[in-house]
Amino acid sequence: MDDLFAPSDVSWTPVSPKLAAVRRVSAAIMIGVVAIAGLLLFGLLLDWLYAVLWLVLMAAIFVWTWILIGRNQRSWKYAEREDELLVSHGILFRQLVVVPYGRMQFVDVAAGPLERSFGIATVELHTATPATDAKIPGLHPDEASRLRDRLSALGQAQAWGL
Repeated sequence: MDDLFAPSDVSWTPVSPKLAAVRRVSAAIMIGVVAIAGLLLFGLLLDWLYAVLWLVLMAAIFVWTWILIGRNQRSWKYAEREDELLVSHGILFRQLVVVPYGRMQFVDVAAGPLERSFGIATVELHTATPATDAKIPGLHPDEASRLRDRLSALGQAQAWGL
């Protein structure tokens, strides 16, 4: 079954482990805000026992999220073939996206403030059909730039051949 989502005839490139760090910081901020809001709500309106139980629940959710983010980061990989780009990711719901270079319309490179502070970026490929769009998060900015330029050149060259 693994061959369906990870063909063995290609050389896969994993994304940076910094992707997990960015997602963990983001999750910590979100869970922290929800935890504080719940703590104030339960502590002021009900009993402090409910507030303590809320904090225990939020801590359990944080630990579970921490584990899942690490597993998800390790599942992201991409491979460049002669005529197409393959992107594979997912743990429970696995996905393999194959984007022919000739179908690409444009390539985006994006990095939010948190991603920039960790030194990573996301490459996003756009095609005429949104279902075949693909993104590769967690790339070093130099690799994202190289991939953007290469994919754009290959897309343009292959589109001219249509």
